[in-house]
Amino acid sequence: MFEDLRGRLGSRLLRTFEPETAHQLAIQALRSGVAELALMPVPFAPKPDDPVLASDPWGLPFPNPVGLAAGFDKNAEVHDAMLRLGFGFVEVGSVTPRPQPGNPRPRLFRLPEDRAVINRMGFNNDGMTAVASRLRQRRTGGIVGVNLGKNKETQDAATDYEKGVALLAPLAGYVVINVSSPNTPGLRALQDPALLTALARRVRAALNAAVPAGAPPLLLKIAPDLTPEDREDIARVALDEGLDGLIVSNTTIGRPEGLRSPHRDEAGGLSGEPLKALSMEVLRDMYALTQGRLPLIGVGGIASGADAYARIRAGASLVQLYTALVYEGPGLVARIKADLARLLRADGFSSLAEAVGCDHRRESP
Repeated sequence: MFEDLRGRLGSRLLRTFEPETAHQLAIQALRSGVAELALMPVPFAPKPDDPVLASDPWGLPFPNPVGLAAGFDKNAEVHDAMLRLGFGFVEVGSVTPRPQPGNPRPRLFRLPEDRAVINRMGFNNDGMTAVASRLRQRRTGGIVGVNLGKNKETQDAATDYEKGVALLAPLAGYVVINVSSPNTPGLRALQDPALLTALARRVRAALNAAVPAGAPPLLLKIAPDLTPEDREDIARVALDEGLDGLIVSNTTIGRPEGLRSPHRDEAGGLSGEPLKALSMEVLRDMYALTQGRLPLIGVGGIASGADAYARIRAGASLVQLYTALVYEGPGLVARIKADLARLLRADGFSSLAEAVGCDHRRESP
């Protein structure tokens, strides 16, 4: 209880700063090991996870299904600290081959009235060499995925993903091809089926070359702003080209009706509560279109155990969050896990895997 209260107070304090400054302060505090500077409860060991939350998609041991989405730890600086906070896995990045500054500031906006965030960061990161160096220094366990992007000026996008895979795949629990950020010109065009097929083949070849035995799972992160035809095409490519999973979904360029914040018209990707319904819709479709054959990671607007449980029932094997931490503080992770375990047991499930996609089975004739 004390740790949760301290985390909520820390979250409020950080929100008194400009959003990107607040994020940098949190990262610095976590890097230093003095997380009290951000009033975050990292020094306290989290309670052991309820066994009902454990699962092993791709044969990897996830102690719980609640992950930290890419974007928080872009440069692999605090992944172990976030695992100590209680996340079942952490995704770092997006990482590009060369360092790049991203778009001009301001480029990150809170929408507190809407429990949302808009960002147009533009893949700002230290580059893959710096990230690889930090991942090599890991001394603790836990699953850390690496989200790969391309540099803004690169014309042959696949080349950048090949470079990222060659260096970072041997250090990653899983690898993500991010072709869905709205903040890099032309990136989302790579979701076109012909381009995506060519990209998947080249990246798979690079992955097999980098890790000839026991290569990490290769996932694709998709946008929520897809037509039904787009979803069908992506599902077909994912199955035909042997992708290991999908992350559903990235931020949206849409602006749902009813947004109240003065920042609602800022350019960039919208995340948080307003994305929830759309992300859920795409997740349900992708589970059906892939016939439940691929593990899916559900992300977008998850802020409670009930939200996480709904995604799992809709087809997600794992879930991720980020924006909700801005408003709820780090104690949210423990609350989601506790509520999720309770909901699973209340519905008679003895394991999380039993619940994955159960809403589809119930709807089948």
